[in-house]
Amino acid sequence: MKSLDDCRVAIDKLDSQMLDLLNERMRVVHRVGEIKKESGGAIYRPEREKAIIDRLEAQSKEKGGLLNKSAIAAIFLEIFAVSRNLEKPELIAYLGPEGTFTHQAAESRFGAMSDYLSLGSINAVFKTLEAKRAKFGVVPIENSKDGIVGETLDLLAKSSVKIVAELYMPIHMSFVTKAKKLSDIKRIYSKDKGFGQCREFLSEHGLVNVELIPVDSTAKAAILASQDESAAAICSHIAAKLYSVPTMFENIEDEHDSSTRFVILSDFKNAISGDDKTSILVKLEDAKEAGSLVHFLKDFDDENINLSKIESRPSKGNAGFGYWFYIDFYGHVDEAHIQKVLAKHDAEVTWLGSYVKGEDEV
Repeated sequence: MKSLDDCRVAIDKLDSQMLDLLNERMRVVHRVGEIKKESGGAIYRPEREKAIIDRLEAQSKEKGGLLNKSAIAAIFLEIFAVSRNLEKPELIAYLGPEGTFTHQAAESRFGAMSDYLSLGSINAVFKTLEAKRAKFGVVPIENSKDGIVGETLDLLAKSSVKIVAELYMPIHMSFVTKAKKLSDIKRIYSKDKGFGQCREFLSEHGLVNVELIPVDSTAKAAILASQDESAAAICSHIAAKLYSVPTMFENIEDEHDSSTRFVILSDFKNAISGDDKTSILVKLEDAKEAGSLVHFLKDFDDENINLSKIESRPSKGNAGFGYWFYIDFYGHVDEAHIQKVLAKHDAEVTWLGSYVKGEDEV
């Protein structure tokens, strides 16, 4: 290829070949959907998607490809989302409003083609799933700075829905505006927390004396900025995209290592992937006795089961104020050595889900 035109011709040819292959893939997917409909199989299979991405990453490395795992995942997660919609369109509920980081997390797994239902509370997401008005739900469960999301744990404790997947998403703020230059900006909208997270950026760019207007959500901030060319917003990337507000600066937060763990909820059990995590709720019958938790955890140690998290939560029952424990550990509930431990504590343990371990754990 000697010229830019030659390169464009080659790209057009490759694009046509990819389109033909994608159409061929979707025909196979359509047949998969028919088979799953007959058997009642789950449409969303995180362990299968992970296996595909891992295989393609190894293939790319072996052949000296330019695409790394992140790039392969970005491309194929969207292909998987389109495929699932061809198999069986599903509604995904999430903690809203539109343009929040939870919305961004949901779209990162279910793609732009899926149908989404924005809800006003985590409780509403659980109720919608329990009533079968949506197949999947996406809610936050933990933040690297603020810790565990207590409402999510409390609802998991009493709900019939289970965790079927997790994902870790870095929390990056964008500075978006329709203004041509910074000096044209008269007001900035965001959540009050958003201003605090981006204080250094505001100072460095001479914006500390601009009117800062707190609103209910960063999504609302993006809407207001979209309607006012002398305004800006501090918001998520997806909010800027959703409301067509140009991004002037990205990643403007003072601390760049903040991330949130989200869980995907549904009503089925995943198959064993070989790289799983399990979440349980533990209410020890002899919780007031010294060493009861240590004795419980020793059974995990005896079977070489590694814990990744243990979190105590207040539990107010008939006997008064006490505690229960939320525990994450590596492995799948159907593995024999894990079954052995859980069987010993059958009356004390509530299984909350087994799922493929998310990338980039906090």
